[in-house]
Amino acid sequence: MSSVAFVDKGKFLLAARRYRNGAHIEYIISLDPDDISQGSNAYVGKLSSDFLGTNFTIYDSKPPHSGAKLSSSRASRRFASKQISPQVPAGNFEVGQISYKFNLLKSRGPRRMVCSVKCPLSGETVNDKHPDKSKMKITESAASECTILKNKAPRWHEHLQCWCLNFHGRVTIASVKNFQLAATVDQSQTGRKGDEETVLLQFGKVAEDTFTMDYRQPLSAFLAFAICLTSFGTKLACE
Repeated sequence: MSSVAFVDKGKFLLAARRYRNGAHIEYIISLDPDDISQGSNAYVGKLSSDFLGTNFTIYDSKPPHSGAKLSSSRASRRFASKQISPQVPAGNFEVGQISYKFNLLKSRGPRRMVCSVKCPLSGETVNDKHPDKSKMKITESAASECTILKNKAPRWHEHLQCWCLNFHGRVTIASVKNFQLAATVDQSQTGRKGDEETVLLQFGKVAEDTFTMDYRQPLSAFLAFAICLTSFGTKLACE
């Protein structure tokens, strides 16, 4: 197993540990880098992959809205937690899915990914569940609302002979793990041109074993961190 942590300006935010569960991989995400387990008081959620490591599901330890149902998976048993209100049981609530598209031609190229996360693009921003996880407040009536994110297609740079994205100086080293995710916004609602692609999350390499992650609403640090975790690992069917 291995661990990865998200640190912003020297302040620790989240940590994850990679576990193998049979043929599958799981990442347990915690608020405590020294106590990373699903039974910990610091447990905030997990990321689970399929056999090929190309499809992932994000589970939050707290419900995304009132009336949310626990996952029916074997791993969805409840845990006691001092950080969770007695009226809200700890568990695993599905809040997102990530899929890496197969490359049938097997030609080397950039990865293609699609994310569906339960956080509507409009809503009230609150910190009502995790003190370190800013989220959009989602009511039961908005439970079916999901934000669809797709990675921006890089352009081929003839001089550098590589695929390139404009990270505005935030990413400095080429890597297949680098990506930008954008949400398509209905221009009839915004009334402004150029809003059809809003980058909500970008992730990229800045040094050996060091990456930077930038995200914006409606994504929380937890959702952004979980999505970035999917970038690690070899995906032979996609590249």
